[in-house]
Amino acid sequence: MSITAKIFLKSKKDQSLLRFHPWVFSGAIKSIDGEPQEGDLVAVHANKGRFLGLGHYSTGSIAVRILSFNEEEEIDASFWEKRIDNAFNLRKSLGLINNSETDLYRLIHAEGDLMPGLVVDMYNNHMVMQCNSQGMLQQTEMLTDMLLKHFPKVESVYLKTKDKSEENRHIKGEAEDTVALEYGIKYRVNWVTGQKTGFFIDQRENRFQLGQHAKGKRVLNTYSYSGGFSLAAIKGGAELVHSVDASQGAIDLLEDNIQLNGFGDKNHQSHKADVLEYLKDSEEKYDIIVLDPPAFAKHMSARHNAIQGYKRINMKAIEMLPKGGLLYTFSCSQVVDKYMFNNTITAAAIQSGRNIKIVGQLHQPADHPVNIFHPESEYLKGLILQVD
Repeated sequence: MSITAKIFLKSKKDQSLLRFHPWVFSGAIKSIDGEPQEGDLVAVHANKGRFLGLGHYSTGSIAVRILSFNEEEEIDASFWEKRIDNAFNLRKSLGLINNSETDLYRLIHAEGDLMPGLVVDMYNNHMVMQCNSQGMLQQTEMLTDMLLKHFPKVESVYLKTKDKSEENRHIKGEAEDTVALEYGIKYRVNWVTGQKTGFFIDQRENRFQLGQHAKGKRVLNTYSYSGGFSLAAIKGGAELVHSVDASQGAIDLLEDNIQLNGFGDKNHQSHKADVLEYLKDSEEKYDIIVLDPPAFAKHMSARHNAIQGYKRINMKAIEMLPKGGLLYTFSCSQVVDKYMFNNTITAAAIQSGRNIKIVGQLHQPADHPVNIFHPESEYLKGLILQVD
């Protein structure tokens, strides 16, 4: 892949790249030598000409996603093969490859695997690729061939893209869904109609941990979607599990997964309701409450309202729990970092007047690695709180 243009940054806008952060924002650009097209390979230079990195060009707010900080490195097939091999070897070392109990995991986690703009998730023998940049989209055929060398039994490969000019499509096979396993629990995953790549893999280890605490407990799972925390609680021996989601489609998917596992409905009930209204109105007594909302803020402009939203739902949940009760609370909003999230939960605890202990700090699993130079890739924050 050849360099089509040189990009020069404004004075003092090179500091983040000197710390190996892989994004160049459009506002940092002083000038462009050449006429790069969406997805082209460009070289980024400091104001006075110092080389900083090579990356994919975009006309969006993130103007360049850096692939390499080495001026001598060729962005060719060998480059991509090494990145894919490294990602595969990490998942193999984690025991996720050919695991009879768990066959859903993330194979490539964008910046976390030094492949910005690309996510690849595995569900049983099906692969789902999600491209968030035109640069990665242009590489998908080659990358698919490389990935299939590691997974010769894959039945289908489905491509999802945020580029409105491109259609989601099958690269291999025609399957739209499958039944995948997470610690022995079955989930029906549909990557064509489902959210993200079809399932929220990033909560896998946190769901398992909840299951270890659930025996004999009464559990409320809010924003339940396909029922991950609910099923983990049932398998863990919960006395009662209630699931709440505002979407009927999510409720239907959850109920399908309940039946798929043969759990029946003797200790489970679904409620289609707004979560905050349910928390305000419910007179049920729960020992464990799970708050796993969708991203309340996807942009900085929405951050203040998001924080208020987190505060409201956490305060109500804290008020509902008995002495010794547990609250599993999460945020997946990238613009709300873990310190801001913790401070928000602290504010909710103060207002509730209860004594609170942090007995666990939760995050995304190891197959969603965090690039230490790119803190934004650590997006999932969670706490286990004990209420006294």
